[in-house]
Amino acid sequence: MMRALWTAASGMTAQQFNVDVISNNLANVNTTAFKKDRVEFKDLLYETMDRAYVLGGGGRPVNLQVGYGVTPVATVKNFRTGNFEETGNPLDLAINGEAFFMVLGPTGEVVYTRDGSFKVSVTDEGKKLTTADGYPVLDDTESEIFLDDVDISKLNVSPDGELTYVNEEGVTESLGQRIGIVKFENRNGLESIGKNLYARTEASGEPILDEEIGERSTIVQGFLEASNVQVVEEMVKLIIAQRAYEINSKAIQSADEMLELANNLRR
Repeated sequence: MMRALWTAASGMTAQQFNVDVISNNLANVNTTAFKKDRVEFKDLLYETMDRAYVLGGGGRPVNLQVGYGVTPVATVKNFRTGNFEETGNPLDLAINGEAFFMVLGPTGEVVYTRDGSFKVSVTDEGKKLTTADGYPVLDDTESEIFLDDVDISKLNVSPDGELTYVNEEGVTESLGQRIGIVKFENRNGLESIGKNLYARTEASGEPILDEEIGERSTIVQGFLEASNVQVVEEMVKLIIAQRAYEINSKAIQSADEMLELANNLRR
């Protein structure tokens, strides 16, 4: 009977974790370029009380086993592209494809994002293209992008990331830089570090410039990628997780009542 208690408890713990992940998805329904998570589960060890065997012309055709519950083993990002929302802001960029923008992180390392709601930060070095947190956006050579003497309203970003602008004479000039976008062999190996940023890991592999692998991604100016969270879908998952949590609690209650009956037996 104690097996039932521990098995049901593992189910409650797993569903609580599932609810936590679903809650985070729902909380980020309006987060730019947010990618929803999905929990993967695996069953735990089994106790084998009798094995299947063949003896002569007969034998036992099936095993006699009982499991010890469930455990969460992974959270997998769904990198499906969200809907594009038009903003008209020349500094708002969306990626149509599987690539990521490169950003210089807070500790000097290169990190990656799908959030293209960029800003202009005025620094001692000049006007830089940055994220909302002030992290510099990098070009395809991992150099910072400066927008000195550029009228932002006349800034143009081509689909392949080339930066140009229209000068006071009405002539289009190139900044000589291209916004860098990269891909990974295993996107699910990236580590989410908050602030819409991802960090490279050994599992994700090294970043590869977009044009060097797979179908080429394009940059769309004046648009932002919305979260790919579907509220109705997450609500259905939440109800299922809640029901699973409740039924596991009922299993614990039933096991407890059966133990009570056993303890109250009289000879």
